[in-house]
Amino acid sequence: MAGKFFDELEVGMKFQHGGRTITEMDNVLFSALTMNSQPLHINEDFASKTEFGTRLVNGIFTFGLVVGLSVSDLTDGTIIANLGYDKIVHPQPVFHGDTIYAESEIVEKRESKSRPNAGIVKIKCVGKNQKGTVVVEFERTAMFLKKSK
Repeated sequence: MAGKFFDELEVGMKFQHGGRTITEMDNVLFSALTMNSQPLHINEDFASKTEFGTRLVNGIFTFGLVVGLSVSDLTDGTIIANLGYDKIVHPQPVFHGDTIYAESEIVEKRESKSRPNAGIVKIKCVGKNQKGTVVVEFERTAMFLKKSK
């Protein structure tokens, strides 16, 4: 498996994940698929008259992208489920053409009370643009499999 098992994770471990450039198509398609008609995302004329001067990338897309960027390093094939997301903040906007990079830090871990083959891990996730500016932060809790012995 490409991901990490519960036994392989320790509090304080940090991971740098790859990056991905967000295109106009990503933003418009995601907004359309999720039926989000917010003109800040899909109407350039409207958005050009705001303080931003152009459309903003849908924040839920940015959030999901940061989760996705972490999968190959952390959870690919090694989790049972994501249990929750907390403390989601978007301190700065994201624009078409921005490249988002992700970082993860293990902040808590404990044995599962109901599943002897699993443990619960809390991960702090940060997404930064190509300038190093934080554009999204959140905590993610997942149930990880333990490594078979």
